[in-house]
Amino acid sequence: MVAEALGDTRVVILNGARQTGKSTLAELCLRDHQPDGVRRYLDDPRTRASADADPVAFLDAPGAMLIDEVQRVPELWLTIKHIVDRDPRPGRFLLTGSARLLGLSQLPDSLPGRSETIELFPLSQGEITGGPDGFVDAVFAHGSRLRAAASTLRRRDYLALATRGGYPEAVRRETPRRRAQFFRSYLDDIMSRDVHQVADIQRISDMRRLIGTLAAQSGGLLNYSRLSSDLALPASTVRDYVGLLELIYLIRLIPAWSANATTRAVATPKLVFNDAGLAGHLVSGVTNDATTGGLVETFVIGELARQITWSQTMPRLHHYRDRDGYEVDAVLEDNAGRVVAVEVKAAETVRTDDFRSIRVLQRRLGDRFRAGFVLYCGDQQLPFGENLACLPISALWTTQPGEER
Repeated sequence: MVAEALGDTRVVILNGARQTGKSTLAELCLRDHQPDGVRRYLDDPRTRASADADPVAFLDAPGAMLIDEVQRVPELWLTIKHIVDRDPRPGRFLLTGSARLLGLSQLPDSLPGRSETIELFPLSQGEITGGPDGFVDAVFAHGSRLRAAASTLRRRDYLALATRGGYPEAVRRETPRRRAQFFRSYLDDIMSRDVHQVADIQRISDMRRLIGTLAAQSGGLLNYSRLSSDLALPASTVRDYVGLLELIYLIRLIPAWSANATTRAVATPKLVFNDAGLAGHLVSGVTNDATTGGLVETFVIGELARQITWSQTMPRLHHYRDRDGYEVDAVLEDNAGRVVAVEVKAAETVRTDDFRSIRVLQRRLGDRFRAGFVLYCGDQQLPFGENLACLPISALWTTQPGEER
């Protein structure tokens, strides 16, 4: 994706959380695009000082330039815009950042029509194991006719995968104790660097308390009033802090889905951590059905979100809940308006009642309903009615895009 964008776009922005491999990927892509391209790393204080002092001279180069952690010097933005307006060659700048750059208030302007943003998340299970990661495209192509392989994984195995997470450094560490040390250091780094880069937070302790509370609620609806009450913080502060955590890729807000056929839908977003391993670390020692179910749901939604970034279908990811209490964990809608519903169960068996909310959505949508699935911790695919089936969670990363029954 990055290589393609460099071939036809003036400014390519590689955005994502810290420790997801942005710098390494950018290096490889620049080497292929233009081996003699200039590299600037704004984590280096001397390089940052140079960029601050004279942005025009700093960006003066005949060919492509990689600027790593560009959010550290927002003053570069206008100069980049000025350069690419006068030199419209594609692949002029490759920028990386550990925040959603266009959401930063310090940036003086965006680059409409001049840039393409590619988001990089922690590794998917397919990237870790070499699996095809084809579930999203397969469900739209084949609906419930897709073929899912039987799984040897069980609930404890999925919990182990979820708590390992997808940060490359965490995946490499072989024991839970060593991964816990990584997550502790990662959070310290986020608090001391990323948070201060994008906002003036006076009480970091309040932010840390909020992060811990959100981890325990990952996979649930975002309720600012309840968070405000639980943390004894103004609702406006909680809202600002949540926005900041989304900006630096710690969390993701899944928007509510509705359509004319489902006018009873509520508009509250769902909150999930971008990495289930980090959420699991924050709730370690708290073992109950709510935290376990939330962790498995966070894990599954994370896999879906990653696949969407490279799928051919490119559906939008939502959740559904209505005033009658019917809710579906993930709703995927493609550009044609077709809908795939996904419910997540942290159990090794599936009951007919587990499809209750999906069936409601199916009736309300009619022909727009493509298929509905319950992803669970069991071993096999089973039909549960027309266009309905249960699948092992591992089908997310073991299904080929073109497979069907």
